[in-house]
Amino acid sequence: MLNMLWALMILVGIVYGALNGTMKEITESMLESAGEAVSLCIATGGVMAFWTGMMEVAESAGLIRSLTKKMDPFIRFLFPAIPKEHEARKYISLNIIANILGLGWACTPAGLKAMEALAAMEKQRSGPDYEENRASNEMCTFLILNISSLQLIPVNMIAYRQQYGSPQPAGIIAPAILATLISTAVAVIYCKVKDQKSSFRSGVKSF
Repeated sequence: MLNMLWALMILVGIVYGALNGTMKEITESMLESAGEAVSLCIATGGVMAFWTGMMEVAESAGLIRSLTKKMDPFIRFLFPAIPKEHEARKYISLNIIANILGLGWACTPAGLKAMEALAAMEKQRSGPDYEENRASNEMCTFLILNISSLQLIPVNMIAYRQQYGSPQPAGIIAPAILATLISTAVAVIYCKVKDQKSSFRSGVKSF
C-alpha cells in the first residue's frame, strides 16, 4: 500500500509539473535530492560505524554485561513471566541499551532475536494450544517499549541536523530526553495496566 501511495504521489507531481511547464525545476530538484541522499548516507554511515564500534568495545570490556545485570530489576518488573536465565532477557536488555544510546540500527538485531526467543518461549509454554499468529503479552510489551524507546543521545537526529547546517545539532538532546522519557513512562504504565487486566480475566475464566 505504501509503495502504491509513493508511486501515485510521484506520478501526480510529475504530471502536474509537466502541465505547468516546470519539468526543468522538477528534474533539477530530483538530481539535487539524490545527491543530498548520498551525502546523508555517508554522514550517517560514519556515525553508525562509530557508535556500533563503541558498542562492541563496551561489550568486550564487560560494560554491556554490567548494565544488563543492573537492568535486571526493571526487566523482571516488566516481564515477570520470563525465567531468570532465559536468553530473551539478554536480548531485551541489549535492545533497550541500544535504544537509550539512540542506536536504532544497532538495536534491531537484538530486537529480532528477542522476539524469536519470546515466540519460542510462548510456543513451549502454550503446548498444543499455541497459535503461531498470536503475540504473547511479553511480545506486545516489548514491542510497545521498543517503540517508545527512551533516548539519552538521539544520534540519528543529531546527524541529520548537522548534515543540513544546524548551528546547534546537539540542541535536540534535552527535548528528546524529555519526550522519550514521557513516552516510555506512558508505555510502561499502559503495559502494566493491560497485563493486570489480562491476568484478572484469566483468573475469572479459570474460576
